[in-house]
Amino acid sequence: MTGAKFASPVPPGAGWPEDPAAPETPVAKSAAGVRRIARGAAVTRAGGGLAALDAAISVCRACPRLVAWREDVAVAKRAAYAAQPYWGRPAPGWGVESPQILVVGLAPAAHGANRTGRVFTGDRSGDWLYAALHRAGLAELPTSDHAGDGQRLSHTRIVAAVRCAPPQNKPTPAERDTCAPWLDAELAHLEPSVRVVVALGGFGWEAAWRAYQRVGYERRDAAAGAPKFGHGAEVELTRPTRGASGGAPGSVTLLGCYHVSQQNTFTGRLTEAMLDDVLGRAVELAGLGPEPPLSA
Repeated sequence: MTGAKFASPVPPGAGWPEDPAAPETPVAKSAAGVRRIARGAAVTRAGGGLAALDAAISVCRACPRLVAWREDVAVAKRAAYAAQPYWGRPAPGWGVESPQILVVGLAPAAHGANRTGRVFTGDRSGDWLYAALHRAGLAELPTSDHAGDGQRLSHTRIVAAVRCAPPQNKPTPAERDTCAPWLDAELAHLEPSVRVVVALGGFGWEAAWRAYQRVGYERRDAAAGAPKFGHGAEVELTRPTRGASGGAPGSVTLLGCYHVSQQNTFTGRLTEAMLDDVLGRAVELAGLGPEPPLSA
């Protein structure tokens, strides 16, 4: 990446590509700390507020089990990556700052984003996602191997509902709820521009739905109850009054997609064509029109 040697986990401000943090970045060490720092970042919508939020997310230490796991993995490493440094910190959102499309996943993979520092990067799930984004004209490259590899997104931002790699890829309800204010704060910045949310899996769907509820959105057909996840499921969310983010009334479409996990892609539950259909629909709903890959 840079030719420099890095400790595992990587200290903030050590020069890792795309590291948003500095040694002095405030660190949340409890659920209350997450709420306090996230609330401050949410209201700072000008002057680098999103960058400050990314930095705070990337050094969070609020969940002891997740901190221990991500750092243990970073030290032990997988044999295939034994010679590489591991990020070993939370993975902040990545992509453009005013996206029309927001992709919401579950959590970083232990040897994916927990190793590379970029969400959905360095594992087979990311290979599937970025290849599909590239085919949809939303990513510069068909691969996302590591931070600083030249990849960039267009009109799109990717976030995880839980920012640390969890054991067995299963965060607890308490860990999910502790992390939720980070997503709320991110929505405060992104919500004015986002037109479509692509939720990867039921966990991403539920996290996105709850976050939008917290900033004042509801299902257009409120009598239908909470929207149910399904591949290709499409639900319009509306906000009739000004919400917590200070934005004007508006609407966003929540679009479901099976997660790009190996369990789904290896078994054929999710195919390239199915993923392309969802992202193509997202491009259409966002009003972007069909676009060639960025590098074309």
